[in-house]
Amino acid sequence: MSADDHLTDTPGTATAHGRASSTGQAATPGDTYTHGHHEAVLQSHRARTAQNSAQYLLDRLAPGQRLLDVGCGPGTITADLAAIVAPGEVVAIEREQSVVDEAAAVATERGLANLRVELGDVYELAYDDASFDIVHAHQVLQHLSDPVAALREMRRVTRPGGVVAARDADYAGMVWYPADPRLDLWMEIYSAVARSNRAEPDAGRHLLAWANRIGFSSAAVTASVWCYTDEDTRQWWGSTWAARMTRSAVAEQALAEGIATADELEAVADGFRAWADHPDGFFSILHAELIATP
Repeated sequence: MSADDHLTDTPGTATAHGRASSTGQAATPGDTYTHGHHEAVLQSHRARTAQNSAQYLLDRLAPGQRLLDVGCGPGTITADLAAIVAPGEVVAIEREQSVVDEAAAVATERGLANLRVELGDVYELAYDDASFDIVHAHQVLQHLSDPVAALREMRRVTRPGGVVAARDADYAGMVWYPADPRLDLWMEIYSAVARSNRAEPDAGRHLLAWANRIGFSSAAVTASVWCYTDEDTRQWWGSTWAARMTRSAVAEQALAEGIATADELEAVADGFRAWADHPDGFFSILHAELIATP
């Protein structure tokens, strides 16, 4: 199966996961979140802010808007968005109760009375049609077996003239220096694990195509990067990925499915540590950013 085969399913038809795409009545496919919720993953997610992860959306926000944040993670981006649109209501959803609890705690700590966090499913949003001004998803579509169905459901709950906003990384667009075969192996392993979950690790380049498949009245995509080059950010990024590749759900899936051996995962972790220690170390992550109007 090619990298794109799983993206050509016609909405409304059955897939290998035994579910139907959303055509007004969505059925949850039971997607597997490739990263899982290991502490190394959450540590990375907690560093995200509206400024470093949703800059493309900020000029679309205004006080009083109603906003839905899909797949909010630990809630750091959500809290920033809620502060901007206050007193407008912000609803954030996640599918794991422990993550909901953490995001809710962030809202409480920051005194954001306009933000509530609840369990939810992007394939079956429990909200009325046209009930939000902004619907936002950060690094969500890349983990879904049916991103088009998810975008369609996000559009359903967005009012006319509102905004559906999605930002996703593109793994094949990541660049690092110096070259290291262990990091090449990392890319191969991670991409194989993601695709074994019927997800698209190179989601960024697909955002416009997915939006066009739905038929938004307008859709545009921009791009931005995260870049790790100084000692502190290299050590942080390298250590989080070293842990992910040996102790998180990525490692568990790679081993269980025979995608990698324990020795290979340890080699990848060593590669990230060596990169982090290199004084010339450089790592950039390409993101695509979709702004679409129903």
